[in-house]
Amino acid sequence: MGVSYKKLFKLLIDRGMKKKDLQEAADLSPAAVTKLAKDEYVRLDVLVRVCCALDVDIGDIMEVTKDE
Repeated sequence: MGVSYKKLFKLLIDRGMKKKDLQEAADLSPAAVTKLAKDEYVRLDVLVRVCCALDVDIGDIMEVTKDE
């Protein structure tokens, strides 16, 4: 099983935001943003900060995927 943050990056595009804007709004490290971009696992507090910064629920920014 894995995770996908495609929803997050589509949301950023829809809002006219760049990864740097997200980093600043959610007070994320560059490493955390890189992990999100690579669909890697990140700590729950990172996801919570993203949700709070964008005023969305966790299901709006990520989904669990099944490996084939």
